[in-house]
Amino acid sequence: MELKIYHMYPDLLNLYGDLGNITCLCQRCEWRGIKAHIIPFSKDREVPLEEGDIFFMGGGSDWGQNIVFSHLLGYQRIMEELIEDEAVFLSICGGYQFLGATYIDAAGNKVRGLEIFDYETVSEGGRLIGNIITKNVLGLEPETLVGFENHGGRTYHDQKPLGRVMVGYGNNGKDQKEGMVYKNCIGTYLHGPLLPKNPHMADHLILKALNRKYGLSKLQLLDDRLEYAAHHRVLELYSPTK
Repeated sequence: MELKIYHMYPDLLNLYGDLGNITCLCQRCEWRGIKAHIIPFSKDREVPLEEGDIFFMGGGSDWGQNIVFSHLLGYQRIMEELIEDEAVFLSICGGYQFLGATYIDAAGNKVRGLEIFDYETVSEGGRLIGNIITKNVLGLEPETLVGFENHGGRTYHDQKPLGRVMVGYGNNGKDQKEGMVYKNCIGTYLHGPLLPKNPHMADHLILKALNRKYGLSKLQLLDDRLEYAAHHRVLELYSPTK
């Protein structure tokens, strides 16, 4: 078995160690004998998206995100088709915001998004920064997801959230929602990177991709003691019930 993992704009969208998500996915595949092909996609390296199984898009500076958005508009239709066809997407911070309809900047200017989903992100002044703990709504065990958030935009939507905020801010610091889920597409503000400290989330993405491609319904278990030690250390330090 093999999976093609597309790293979207690795030269422009790689804040807060998000490259670690690609490394994590690749390693967890290879530990199971699944060949993982990492395929960079960027403005200067365009390759057919139709062949991808997992797509990862991280966050970047305003400068980098502006470049990405201008280029990504040309792939709006194929990205929407892939999402509807249940390809696996993990979009973090700026990548999450791109998928929505609009971004309203600090000056009140309305910037168009890819409009794949009907949600809005608004710059409201100040940044939402710190460690975050959420309770996932996907039925994953353990139920907690841990990470780090650092975003100026507040995202508002009626989509299914990825999790309910236990510690931190989430989408907007008001409604206790973190991220969004539609089919196999996940948007989130969890940096850190997200997947190495949340191996159950990494395996969720891998299994969804393998199920779509090969009909696989179960993954070989791995020894995740180190990964969960990192996960539980965050819980020990920041959980409201510690």
